[in-house]
Amino acid sequence: MKFYLYQLNGWPNFTWDNDALITLLAEVRHLQGRMIGKMESLGFELRSEAVLKTLTLDVLKSTEIEGQILNPEQVRSSIARKLGMEISGLVSSDRNVDGVVDMTLDATQHYENPLTVDRLFGWHSALFPTGRSGLYKIIVGNWRDDSTGPMQVISGAMGKEKIHYQAPAATVIEREMESFITWYNNKSQQDLIIKAGLAHLWYITIHPFEDGNGRIARAITDMLLAKSEGITQRFYSMSAQIRLERQKYYEILEKSQKGTLDVTEWLVWFLNCLKEALNSSGQILSRILYKHKFWNKYATQALNNRQVLLINKLLDGFSGKLTTSKWAKIAKCSTDSALRDIQDLRQKQILRKDVSGGRSTNYELIEIREN
Repeated sequence: MKFYLYQLNGWPNFTWDNDALITLLAEVRHLQGRMIGKMESLGFELRSEAVLKTLTLDVLKSTEIEGQILNPEQVRSSIARKLGMEISGLVSSDRNVDGVVDMTLDATQHYENPLTVDRLFGWHSALFPTGRSGLYKIIVGNWRDDSTGPMQVISGAMGKEKIHYQAPAATVIEREMESFITWYNNKSQQDLIIKAGLAHLWYITIHPFEDGNGRIARAITDMLLAKSEGITQRFYSMSAQIRLERQKYYEILEKSQKGTLDVTEWLVWFLNCLKEALNSSGQILSRILYKHKFWNKYATQALNNRQVLLINKLLDGFSGKLTTSKWAKIAKCSTDSALRDIQDLRQKQILRKDVSGGRSTNYELIEIREN
């Protein structure tokens, strides 16, 4: 019985209904053009900040889809250093953080370079610098060998497992990946956005590594999307949108891998996901422009480094409530100094007590009026 996509006659010759995609593809192309136009109208500094925010979000969410949480400050600092951005308050980053950042930047900054086996092995090695996935030792920088059994996607408690998918046997991976890489590097007239959707499904279906396949699939997707736009700067995050649609993502993936070579339904989902990701990029732009307007308004105010640091954190979306003790911890100062900083900002009409109240006194920025 031919149960999975790769077992069908004709694999991997995908088909799809162009009429079902043409309107959606046009909408995505229109949004791409508008987004690039808006971002290019910004100054270099604001555009760089937008790229930093987007890439940070992309790395965090792509990893989060796999159930792993990275430190946002480490991710941001790693990206900033590797892009040569001079930003205050950078922190040191762990090897596993640097690894996923290296992969993301290689895919998006060097999208014109061909995809090769060596490049994929390099990405995989960067994702697992210790040679382990959690507590388990895995094959790193090479295809899986299925020595512990077939590669399966499983959910459920032990003894009640449900097999969602079983990947091709390790013995055929080299041949399968050679076919995939040849197709990827082929400079055909195929629309690159459609190609990105096909590449994601094709690669994840092969599942060539012991771990990290989802993150690498999304890096390949981002590489083709960057190629479709012809720019290295990223202003939206497909991974962030996939994270929001995580359940639907896994459902459509499983359905497609157990379906036919007509992947119209998968491509419709992919294009809709991309459309929402592009729409969300406007929110990032709005926050950056608001931050720029905020600092223009208070450019003449005398503020110390601690105050600038905490104000920027609030503008970037501070997680939780800001209290005096949190201020002291983040700014690495005494609570007395933190309280003086806060009282000074209250007098300058920059900060106020959080009107929602609570057990502790919390503080928030006073919103500036939009003209």
